[in-house]
Formats: sequence, structure tokens, C-alpha cells
Amino acid sequence: MTPGDQPVDEAILDTLEDREAAEAAYQQLLERAGEQAVEPRLAATARAVELLGDPQHAARVIHVTGTNGKGSTARLIETLLRSHGLRTGLLTSPHVDRVNERIMIDGEPVSDEAFARNWADVSPFLELVDAELEADGQRRLTFFEAITVLAFAIFADAPVDVQVLEVGMGGRWDSTNVADADVAVFTPIALDHTNRLGATIEAIAGEKAGIIKTGSRVVSAEQSDEARHVIQSAAVELGCPVQWEGESFRVDDAMVAVGGLMVTLSTAAGHKDPTPLPLMGRHQANNAALAVAAVEALLGSDDQGIAADVLADGFALATSPGRLEVIGNDPVVIVDAAHNPHAAHALAEGIREWFQPEGVQIVLGLLQGKDARGVIEQLQGLVDTVVVTESDTERAMPADELAAIATDVLGDEAVIVEPHLLEAVEIARERASDKDQPVLVTGSITLLGSVIRHAKEEMWIRR
Repeated sequence: MTPGDQPVDEAILDTLEDREAAEAAYQQLLERAGEQAVEPRLAATARAVELLGDPQHAARVIHVTGTNGKGSTARLIETLLRSHGLRTGLLTSPHVDRVNERIMIDGEPVSDEAFARNWADVSPFLELVDAELEADGQRRLTFFEAITVLAFAIFADAPVDVQVLEVGMGGRWDSTNVADADVAVFTPIALDHTNRLGATIEAIAGEKAGIIKTGSRVVSAEQSDEARHVIQSAAVELGCPVQWEGESFRVDDAMVAVGGLMVTLSTAAGHKDPTPLPLMGRHQANNAALAVAAVEALLGSDDQGIAADVLADGFALATSPGRLEVIGNDPVVIVDAAHNPHAAHALAEGIREWFQPEGVQIVLGLLQGKDARGVIEQLQGLVDTVVVTESDTERAMPADELAAIATDVLGDEAVIVEPHLLEAVEIARERASDKDQPVLVTGSITLLGSVIRHAKEEMWIRR
């Protein structure tokens, strides 16, 4: 070694090579039809996993569908399973920063090495299915179909004891539905994706009820009469027992506490003592009750169900990225992925209860096809000013179009138009500092990754 030379750290080189390989794999995934290119089919994904030896059957499955709260509930289920000493795989979407976040092993994003290695293993089989589909006049596997197959391969390779699967959209035709749910979980069902799932609650519930399989145990949040009837009918047809929130399990109390909630629950297995839950928003208590019931349904339970120390450990691990998440101070900046009126209602209640603001500077961007008026009406009571913007995606609703709706609801003086997202955030932060108000960035998860990266670069991130 000559003077001035530095030894090569092979571990760092390996890490960089793994990162590059994972990014290359992601780019190949992005070459496929995007996540909104939903195909009403299951056979294509089933064919791909069949060629791989059906890895989706290698571990037990908790399958989570619904309109709002799917991600938070799935994450709570995963932490509770982990607190039992089980090795977990979690498939969730979309991601905030990197695609690895969608496929979690034991609570951590899958490593770049495992992501790239498994992609190399499954790619030839995906290409074979692509060729079969194209020969039949069909579109080749989409991004979501392909990443679902990849996730199953990664879970089998790990291997995991339990797979927690968040449905991408609907249920019946969702590519995750090639797996058979030991426990089928339903969060609240509301109108969303009506252009793909149907224009009524009954139609949407019918699509989501497709995750119920022979032998499933069904656990559901409180539902409208229409959704409940559909879920109950599907379960009865297959001979599956159903636990309903408010009957088999419930939230007895949810008190605001430092860093989140103090939650008291009852389930079919018995009463749970007050337990800290480090998530904001009273709806998270309902998500927690649903998660506990789902885990007890999977594992079976004695008279007391999940032990108090295991419950406390599982709740302590809970995170919900992009849901009432504070990412900055001075001023406080909150990000939330609420993208429909039901989610916006829960968000508004959470903001009022935890922050009690006299007004909020809201940065709002929505995707095309969303109920913009409904979202804005739910947030109306919080608004000091709405800075209307758009995310860097072709699916974004143009800022001028969204601003017209916001102005109609809120009036001219309450609306500022700034199509450039990061400039919109800085406008809101400056106004919030002057008025001692919080900033809320919401409307779509497509906004959040860019805002969080910007906060890191500008060094006002709280994390």
C-alpha cells in the first residue's frame, strides 16, 4: 500500500453493489404497467406462483382488506405476531421512500441483497408468464402482480412463520388473493376506487369479501348495514365464523396519552388492561382492537388471549408511517396520506384532539378520480389556508382543477395555488411560523416521500 492509499472496505462495496442491484430490479418492475393498471384477473399471478412452487402456501396468512386503516391494522398485526416470537413477513403498499418498504421481514424492509437476489430468481418465470399472456392477447404481468410474486418468494426464502398481506385494491381480483387467508380481516368499508370496484357499498364489499376462503376465520370492524350483510353472506356460504367489532371485540376506552393513546380493549378471549399505544388518532384504537382479534383468531387463545406483557410489547413496536406522523418542529409539520372523505374525517378529528390548533396551514394534493370536494369538506373546519399543489405523478389532479374545487368550498381568500410541491410546503411553513400554527401535508401518499426527503435535505426533519 502506498502512502495515502486507504484500505478498501469490502463490506461497504458489497452494500453499494446490493443497492445498485436492488435499484436495477426496481427499474425493471417500473417498466411494467403501473399500479393503477388493475387487471380483473387472478390466473396470471396464480400461474407465476405455480411455476415457483406456490411459495404463498409456505406460511400461514392473515389477509387484510377494507377502505381505510388497512396499512395501520396490518402493521399492528405484524408487531403483535412478532411479540409472540414469530418470524413475520408483511406486504403493504404503497411505499413512502424506497420500494423495499413494501416487503418487510421481522419489521424491517427487505434487504437490498435479498430483494435483488430473489428478483433474479423469479424474473425468468415472470417472463415465461408474460409470453403466455401476450400469446393469449393479454397484457403481461403488471407492476403489482410482479411485486406480489416477488414478495411471496422473499417470504418463503426468509422463511417466515406468518405472512400479513395488505390487499392493494378490492380483494377478489387482487393479486395477493392467490394466498388463502387463515384469517380474513376487514377494516371499515367506504366508497373509494368506484371506477374499478363499483359505485355502491354493496358492490365494493362484494369485491373485498372475495378474500374469504373455505377455512378462513373472519374478523371485521364495524360496518354499514350494506357491507355487513355482504361479508356475513360470503362467510356463511363458505361456513366461516365471523367476529364483529362491537360484539366479539371492542374498544372499552381510548384516552389521549403522551406519544399516543392508552387503550383498553375486550376480545372474545377476555378483557385487556389499559395498554400504551404510540399512535395518534382514536381510530387507531379501533385498528388495534381489530389487530388483536385477528391475531387471537390465528393463534387460538386461552381464557385470557394475548398475555398482557406480549400485548404491551407488540403495541410498543407499532408504527404507522404517513398516518398522523409528525416529521418537523418549529413549525410542527404533520403528514398524512388521507385520500378520501372517510380518512379525512379521521384525520381532522385526530388533528383537533392532539394539536388543538386555532387554524392549520394545509398543503393539499390529490390524485385524479378522488372525491376532492368530500375531502376538503371534511378538512374545512381546520383550515386557515390551503396551499393547493400536485405530486410528481401523471395521476396527480392538476393544481388549478383542485384549486377551483377548494375555492368553491372555502372561498378565494383561503386558497393559494402552488403546483410545485416543495415550494408549496415552504409557503405553508412560513405562514405557519408567522401564525404559530401547524402544517398538514395530505391528500395522497405520493406527496409524502418527496416532502420527507426535502425535510432531510433542508435539515428540519424531526426523525
